[in-house]
Amino acid sequence: MLILAIGDVIGKPGRQVLNAFLPQIRQEYGVDLTIVNAENSAHGLGVTPETAEELFKAGADVLTSGNHVWAQKSILPCLDGDMPLIRPLNYPPGVPGKGWVIKNGVLVVNLIGRTFMDNYDCPFRTMDALLAQLTEKPRVIIVDFHAEATSEKVALGRYLDGRVSAVLGTHTHVGTIDARILAGGTAYVTDIGLTGPIESVIGDEPEKVLEHFLTMLPYRVSVNAGKSVLNAILVRVDEQTGTAVSIERLQRETE
Repeated sequence: MLILAIGDVIGKPGRQVLNAFLPQIRQEYGVDLTIVNAENSAHGLGVTPETAEELFKAGADVLTSGNHVWAQKSILPCLDGDMPLIRPLNYPPGVPGKGWVIKNGVLVVNLIGRTFMDNYDCPFRTMDALLAQLTEKPRVIIVDFHAEATSEKVALGRYLDGRVSAVLGTHTHVGTIDARILAGGTAYVTDIGLTGPIESVIGDEPEKVLEHFLTMLPYRVSVNAGKSVLNAILVRVDEQTGTAVSIERLQRETE
């Protein structure tokens, strides 16, 4: 089974580059399941029903998210509906939505980190509880770990090694070069990278970000335009064992 995971989609440029390349990537590689992190797909902050639908039409099967999933209030009713859009599982009880979904025979789980983030429930113990709770879970399990600290991401990869098929990092928007298969058979990468404008500061207009760093004044998120990139990870998994066979970084750029 071949799983395609696409990093944080940033605003309209991200949706456009996804539309440009995802259909042909799915056909070229014979992808069985496409997971897209959508939490920045609406104007660079959050996701709306309309942007979610656009991502599904482009070829996404499951949408994951992170700390910005609540930014666009129109999406909240969808989180409790049938849409395969998930939010981090380790948010405290009582928030809308679900933290995992089974699609095409694959269990997709969304977790969020705590280091340099916020006071969420423990992602390590939350995942332990889910694996214990699901007595008839699929063999193929993919985790989108939306976290800031590389150490926390690496630690979760090690912690879940041999128990899930892949731990794939999102959130920092900067792709890392450490894609590999761990000793227990779990595919791992610290961050997939962004899908959106290249000439930017993690998706935003450089001028506004630089002004913020120079003055420490707040600024409104403004997605930059121009040339865009799609960053993704391809993971091939043995369906019988749930063990990762290969992991490969994939990148496509507009002209």
